[in-house]
Amino acid sequence: MLETTQTDADDELVRSGRDAAVTRRALVRAARRRFATDGYRATTVRHIAADAGVNVALINRYFVSKEGLFEACMLRTSDELDTQTPTRSSNLSDVIDRLIGHAVNAPDSDDPLQLLLLLRSSGDESADRIRRRTLEHFTEKLAARAGWDPHDESTQPIRLNAQIAIATLLGIVMLRTSAAAQPMESATHDDLAAPLGRVFRTLLADSHA
Repeated sequence: MLETTQTDADDELVRSGRDAAVTRRALVRAARRRFATDGYRATTVRHIAADAGVNVALINRYFVSKEGLFEACMLRTSDELDTQTPTRSSNLSDVIDRLIGHAVNAPDSDDPLQLLLLLRSSGDESADRIRRRTLEHFTEKLAARAGWDPHDESTQPIRLNAQIAIATLLGIVMLRTSAAAQPMESATHDDLAAPLGRVFRTLLADSHA
């Protein structure tokens, strides 16, 4: 009987751990959508909890505060962009293709939400510091894949070029989603791939050469 009770307790721990992981993911997903579309200041923890279909107290339990949840959203965005961007050993053309993909997928997937989250000023100093850190991290990751070495002075312009490439990407996402500006909103992959490829190659491949 004792053995059965212990097994049941172990199963309950596994279930509760799995439920917690699912709840955390649901809250981050809901929060990221709210922060990206409504902005940090206008978003409340009650909005997020309602969207995720959970009790608002779970936000404090898992993330301590709205700021903690915002940081979790930024970390997920940074992790996804890193994961989706080829490794440093990849051909630079693969990196450029991935950047084009981020731009032209908008607004057909969750991808634009990642990028819009990087754009929106929160009006909160701590939240903006988290956002700025994430942007700088992504810039340095992209620059490193284009040949930037923080210890090599001759490669320093690549870091700025990488941030210009990111700014171009974010501008396109903004025009295609929030602004819904024509002809950018209705442009297809074929419409955008060639001109964006030229821009990104000039910024990254040519600076690497």
